Amino acid sequence: MKMLKTLLAVMLLTMGTMTASAQEVEYSFKRHAFLNLQGGAQYTLTDAKFKNLISPNVQAAIGYQFTPVFGVRLAANGWQSRGAFDSPTEAKYKFNYIAGNVDFLFNLSNLFCGWKPQRFLNVIAFVGGGANFAWKNDEAIALNNGQTFQLGNIWDGTKKRSTARGGLQFDFRLSDHVGFLLEGNANVISDYYNSKQSRNADWYFNALAGFRINLGQAYTKKEKPAPEPEPVYIEPVVQPEPVVVQPEPEPVIVTVEPLRRDIFFLRNKTDIRDSEVQKIQDIADYLNKYPNAQVNIVGYADAGTGNDNINDRLAARRADVVVKSLIEKYGISADRITYDSKGARIQPFEENDLNRVTICIAE
Repeated sequence: MKMLKTLLAVMLLTMGTMTASAQEVEYSFKRHAFLNLQGGAQYTLTDAKFKNLISPNVQAAIGYQFTPVFGVRLAANGWQSRGAFDSPTEAKYKFNYIAGNVDFLFNLSNLFCGWKPQRFLNVIAFVGGGANFAWKNDEAIALNNGQTFQLGNIWDGTKKRSTARGGLQFDFRLSDHVGFLLEGNANVISDYYNSKQSRNADWYFNALAGFRINLGQAYTKKEKPAPEPEPVYIEPVVQPEPVVVQPEPEPVIVTVEPLRRDIFFLRNKTDIRDSEVQKIQDIADYLNKYPNAQVNIVGYADAGTGNDNINDRLAARRADVVVKSLIEKYGISADRITYDSKGARIQPFEENDLNRVTICIAE
């Protein structure tokens, strides 16, 4: 028993780490109904060979999950039960039954490791009780009438008896709606159940495999709100004292073609990617080549995501990082730079994602 408890604790701890925590969406539990469809075998506890006490078994249930931890199901379980003797000669007999039970389910994985809707394996304990209806005990009656075996608690017709039970389920997630279900349950019932008199309660055990089918959505999900960017603080540009330039005779006028570079950003991002660094280098080279050239920098955000408050901050920050890069990394004088931001109110491109941009025009 101690080893079983240790193994269960290790299993629950392991399952708690199986679901990735880094998600781009938030999940919310949603109450839902479910079906269980299972089949397997039953073992009836008595003093006979194990192989003589195995019989087929099926179970169907409908339930409701109220919380991530607690649920209830109404189950119908049945087919055959067996009894057997090893002495004075070997004999076995079978009879039919169906049991209706109300089970209270407790999801141990969610209880101890937290709710994770996409966890691969959930361990569920349950306790419950109900009524067992047994009939067709002809084989046991024939043995008893033959005088070779005296069963002691022989019964005839259809008998109804109260039952109590408990067990474990192992629910392996196949999809949002379907899980593969392994279940073992133990059932205790009156000593009259298997017709043999033992002066204590009778037991039967079911081992079942099948499927759990969720009826409707078990959870809802939504995108996490984008984190608000840090406030943008741009130091004021101090205009230098005007420089008196001596007029030159017949200055040479050089016609220079303007240079435009569009620096694109990822959604909700304001950092300059490696793929865009060369564009800033191009602007700096142009300004160094033409000392009288100026550059105008305008930041934008796309209208397809966020809201005006978020997009205004994103656009301002995108313009700011380009300005600071030109000043701090490339040594461009601040008085040669003008800048602005338009948020998402102006969209320079028809494709939504291209509007996460800072447009730089040097001339």
